Amino acid sequence: MKKLSVLAASMLVVACSPASEPESTAAPHVDVDPYSFNENYRDYLQTLSSDAFEGRAPASKGEQLTVEYVEEKFRSWGLKSFNPEGTDYQQQVPLVKMTPYSVSNFSFSNSDLSEFVYKQDMMAWSPRVQEEVNLEASELVFAGYGIVAPEFGWNDYEGLDVEGKTVVVLVNDPGYDSGDPEVFNGKAMTYYGRWTYKFEEASRQGAAGVLVIHDTGPAGYGWGVVAGGSPVRFDLARENKNMDRTQIEGWISSDAADKLFARVGSSYQAMREQAQQPDFKAVPLETAMSVNVKTDFEYLNSPNLIAYIEGSKAPEEHVIYMAHWDHLGMNPIASDDPIYNGAQDNATGTAGVLALAEFFASQPQPERSIVFVLVTAEERGLLGSQWYANNPVLPLGKAVAGINMDVLNVYGPMQDMVVVGHGNSELEEYLAKYVEQQDRYVAPEPTPEAGSFYRSDHFNLAKKGVPMLYAKGGVDHFEKGKAYGQQQRAQYVQVAYHKPADEFDPSWDLRGVQQDLWLFYWVGNELANSSDWPNWYNGNEFRGIRDESAAERQ
Repeated sequence: MKKLSVLAASMLVVACSPASEPESTAAPHVDVDPYSFNENYRDYLQTLSSDAFEGRAPASKGEQLTVEYVEEKFRSWGLKSFNPEGTDYQQQVPLVKMTPYSVSNFSFSNSDLSEFVYKQDMMAWSPRVQEEVNLEASELVFAGYGIVAPEFGWNDYEGLDVEGKTVVVLVNDPGYDSGDPEVFNGKAMTYYGRWTYKFEEASRQGAAGVLVIHDTGPAGYGWGVVAGGSPVRFDLARENKNMDRTQIEGWISSDAADKLFARVGSSYQAMREQAQQPDFKAVPLETAMSVNVKTDFEYLNSPNLIAYIEGSKAPEEHVIYMAHWDHLGMNPIASDDPIYNGAQDNATGTAGVLALAEFFASQPQPERSIVFVLVTAEERGLLGSQWYANNPVLPLGKAVAGINMDVLNVYGPMQDMVVVGHGNSELEEYLAKYVEQQDRYVAPEPTPEAGSFYRSDHFNLAKKGVPMLYAKGGVDHFEKGKAYGQQQRAQYVQVAYHKPADEFDPSWDLRGVQQDLWLFYWVGNELANSSDWPNWYNGNEFRGIRDESAAERQ
């Protein structure tokens, strides 16, 4: 195995300054070569994204190779395992694969309303592990945004009984439509704007079904993304077989919503405007909907890979480094290129966690533990991180903070360090001082209304109150400018994202990744050798959960 870069290794002592003097931890980092964190990173990235790993799908040959590769690295660096025998680094995640093989069109109780056609006007499935779900004549009611958010003084379900009914709700949250930064988070989507939240809240309210109205602007993607993808879904395998969930979840197009609202003398646009009013009351749609779904199921296990370095003074207090190792696997009917290699998404992040683990393993023991978590089934709905959040190896109330790495920068050194979910937590202040030392600047994500902060693995830990940093090099290239960086990012999204073209390119300029790995290291190292407990900013939807766990940290 190659050694860490000579310059990086020479910085081990100065980069681990005493926690009692936080001001002094910053100065020595100025002398570090920003492009030389761990020279082994390229090898890790190239190997994990190679054809041999077959796209790293859960429960596949690619999974087996990934597990063997990562575990060999963890062992060679002397990292500890949380498993009692210490023989492996696996936390098994029980999954269920759900394949709907028959979904009827939506039919309605009123003869003047024609059927909504599957994949054309609507998408639907059942979250329940049940071979057949038959939702019969369920009354439809428009419940605005479908949000209950006490901290924002908002409750679309107030006084509404939805037992046995199907709620129709808007995507995103009121801040997006208001144009007012004082309403929720303005254009920046909150957790309440995510369609996954809408499904969860409808279940809590006792609804029989829930349909989100698609609109490209507030959703952040077109109808083709909703209707054009595979209907196969994955979920955690739970004892109750998801019988506490609604019978039906799904989407309808805005044109289909217009047809529903026309029956009550309104329109999609008028209803969207009505839902923004503080005195909004739910609107019965004066029709009932029926749908039948038949589903096949397959149970399987897939592991999270977890290793740690034990803290010398407070071993239960810990910093988390996280990335998802999985990708989409293979398409067996593709004749030209069947492998979804997932080089950027997310071999880059997995390789980043490995590079950091190797680096930390060569240092003096930190005061707090450092936990390296490579989760499975992110591409199936953030399932590995959800399992970890519900089954943590150390109490999450004693998690100091976490850093998530997903689709890192492979296009060279960037001046901007983009924080996804900018303005959420005090971790940004730790990051900012080190970014400045690299003659760079912190920038918010360009499209906060897309809700990207809620679409990667750190979100599941955030819901438990753990402050999480999700950041990466941006588009403002040191040498080629913003136009170059923007063009590279746009081309990736158009040509390679979730496509076989997401392959390792030997010409990639990985200096940018090396820059960012230094930042991730410095932030984590400072927190692992201090008594700090960073928090979410006041007003953040996760602040209350973090505050409630404070007693665990006494």
